[in-house]
Amino acid sequence: MKFISWNVNGLRAALKKGFEDFFYKIDADIFCVQETKMQEGQADINMQGYYMYLNSAEKKGYSGTAIYTKKQPINVFYGIGIYDHDQEGRVITLEFKNFYMVNCYTPNSKRELERLEYRMIWEDEFRKYLIKLNTKKPVILCGDLNVAHEEIDLKNPKTNRRNAGFTDEERNKMTKLLNSNFVDTYRYLYPTKVDAYTWWSYMGKAREKNIGWRIDYFIVSDKLKDKIKEANIYAEIMGSDHCPVGLELEI
Repeated sequence: MKFISWNVNGLRAALKKGFEDFFYKIDADIFCVQETKMQEGQADINMQGYYMYLNSAEKKGYSGTAIYTKKQPINVFYGIGIYDHDQEGRVITLEFKNFYMVNCYTPNSKRELERLEYRMIWEDEFRKYLIKLNTKKPVILCGDLNVAHEEIDLKNPKTNRRNAGFTDEERNKMTKLLNSNFVDTYRYLYPTKVDAYTWWSYMGKAREKNIGWRIDYFIVSDKLKDKIKEANIYAEIMGSDHCPVGLELEI
């Protein structure tokens, strides 16, 4: 199966910037979107041949996730079942016969780390949610997880040490997740590959110079690691400050 994840930084905007061209060309079985920034009914975002599930934030024009899938799921779950965490449309889970598909847009700790404390609570609750799912059937997690896990995952680790997305606290939470029987699929296949980024600032021609961060992931249950065929970063695809990432699994 082929999976795609993309933080589009506004789905309505992305539709005007080639989203559909990439969507149909890549022909994924499941295509996950983060930062939709829209409510249901604000635009025609249906794609031919796909079921679509949308989880919007209560705050208009903010956050939000969506999943397109060729195969209809057994069940659909919005959020993680905790009211304090489920107002921003950050998680959608689809249950299929052999796995759970979880699409996530992790809260950003923001400048001055004003939301870091909340982020730590979120990380613990979300990890518990994934571990619980993993006791039932394998999990495929994707999305903008808003953290560069290791120094290899961003261009300038030293100067970004205490910036949102590269704090010790956030990185440690990612380590804790991976130590809970999960695998970072890209690093599983490409443990030493450098200059592999998925997000670039709009400032200072960062994308042109490839001064970026790898903060978009496919993470799978450890029991699926032998089924990983390929992990991709589509850095050439424009339309957002993030590029799409992909996963191919024998599942």
